[in-house]
Amino acid sequence: MNLIVSAIGQGLLWALLGLGLYLTFRILNFADMTVEGTFPLGAAVAVSCISQKMDPGLATIIALASGMLAGLITGLLYTKGKIPILLAGILTMTAIYSINLRIMGGSNVSLLGKKTLFSNPFLRSMPQYFDSVALGLLIVAVITLLLVFFLNTDYGQAFIATGDNPIMARSLGVHTDSMVIVGLMLSNGIVALCGALIAQNNGYADINMGIGTIVIALASIIIGEVAFGELTLNQRLVAVSVGSIIYRLILLAVLQLGFSANDLNLISSIVLAICMMLPQLEKVLDIKRPIMKGIKKHD
Repeated sequence: MNLIVSAIGQGLLWALLGLGLYLTFRILNFADMTVEGTFPLGAAVAVSCISQKMDPGLATIIALASGMLAGLITGLLYTKGKIPILLAGILTMTAIYSINLRIMGGSNVSLLGKKTLFSNPFLRSMPQYFDSVALGLLIVAVITLLLVFFLNTDYGQAFIATGDNPIMARSLGVHTDSMVIVGLMLSNGIVALCGALIAQNNGYADINMGIGTIVIALASIIIGEVAFGELTLNQRLVAVSVGSIIYRLILLAVLQLGFSANDLNLISSIVLAICMMLPQLEKVLDIKRPIMKGIKKHD
């Protein structure tokens, strides 16, 4: 039972990673490699600040801001420097590696004996692993509601239009470059927030903790979409979080079968590949999903 609760808590914390990437991968229609750098950046900033006896809440906010700054740099490289988005993300990600080493002063920093968000008396009074479930649920709910509110504003609709059809959006007076920059800033800010929370939950930050994070984020997105089928945009944001929990439960089941923790990246890639092939398999096998009335898909 404890293992399942732990997996759900981890799924909720990691759901922020999927929500962050969703903004660029599904709405702006490109995969941003910057997230592999901003995830450990958020962890490095939060842990280093906490190590200097800064309030954990403030340290987490600074981590979020650092991720937004990294997203801004990628956005400027892409929109103003005319560097392809994939390469712009890789350049920023590579630069962040050195920055993280400078921030932490080494390859890893421990939070042993330091106060974190999980040191809150209310969270500590909970049964084992329930603290990550409670805090994860609260933060995911707040971020999801903020994203729903944002995407339903006029500015948010212009943001969506930029991903759907940038040429048409420009003809309607939308400054698409600004939309892309804002999207990258929001995305990487949320990813850095995820890194900060994961580091505090694990009790340390490591320079290599960002490796494979884009696969984890994609797995949350794809599993959520495959599990629930046709959904509105707002419902898909919730599905991403549920997909993250399902993904963690799958990993738990695989580890229980005797696989090593060293195989997690391999397992993640296989799970993601299978989920991405499911729609094609449904077509080949002519499997039809029941479509809920009044629900339309946002492409």
